[in-house]
Amino acid sequence: MPNLPDVVLWSIPAFVLLTVVEMASYRFHPDEDEQGYASRDTATSLGMGLGSLLFDALWKIPIVAAYSALYALTPLRVPVLWWTVPLMLLAQDFCYYWSHRGHHVVRVLWACHVVHHSSRHYNLSTALRQPWTGATSWVFYLPMIAAGVHPAALAFCSSFNLVYQFWIHTERIDRLPRGIEYVFNTPSHHRVHHASQGGYLDRNFGGILIVFDRMFGSFAAETVRPVYGLTKNITTHNPLRVATHEYAAIARDVAAARTWGDKVRHLAMGPGWQPDPDRTESPEGVPA
Repeated sequence: MPNLPDVVLWSIPAFVLLTVVEMASYRFHPDEDEQGYASRDTATSLGMGLGSLLFDALWKIPIVAAYSALYALTPLRVPVLWWTVPLMLLAQDFCYYWSHRGHHVVRVLWACHVVHHSSRHYNLSTALRQPWTGATSWVFYLPMIAAGVHPAALAFCSSFNLVYQFWIHTERIDRLPRGIEYVFNTPSHHRVHHASQGGYLDRNFGGILIVFDRMFGSFAAETVRPVYGLTKNITTHNPLRVATHEYAAIARDVAAARTWGDKVRHLAMGPGWQPDPDRTESPEGVPA
């Protein structure tokens, strides 16, 4: 097993320090156009982050078992060397792009990811607002395991990607030099991703790099000030409700659906999908 550091664990002191610095910056240099911090919102984000640590530890048990079984079956092996780690990081970021995009366009996956978008504030504490049902992403990384990447090496790459994205959750950093903005995910790009305006929805899915968004047509530059949150915001700061509100909404829609086809579509279509009132189906869910 590769002896790789726990990137997230080692980064926790930096998370705390940078969050305190950002909070102080709003105290001494306020900006009326920026959202800043709100005590209840920040407490909710911290609570979601702490809860995700517990639930992720539980989800990792079956996920690691599945990864280990596949790794044992594949004859391929990717050694952990100075030149293979950057390639594994690139592959992980590519898989992350499609996982992230999938979690925006498939409602049952969105029910997990919506937690991260549920704050109407955008600051470093927002980066800690993580879901408690993170088991929905593992399947997107199976190609890496099948290609011979050790599960521990994949965990390292995923942790590195997560840590990188912490610092881009801020309004305190404006645009960076053009070359950096063209290649990497930056605060400007990620502010677009967290915005609720129509032109910004479902854009900028990248983790470390923004080049995959440019390649696959999901990139949008920051032009007008983003409005953060959801298209239909929730009004609770209860971490349990924040973690489960979209699952509850799906359950209500599935229960109210008139056909089996619509029940499936409420799970598999995008978050905004609703049945066409003029469309009729047979009881088996086949369009009439």
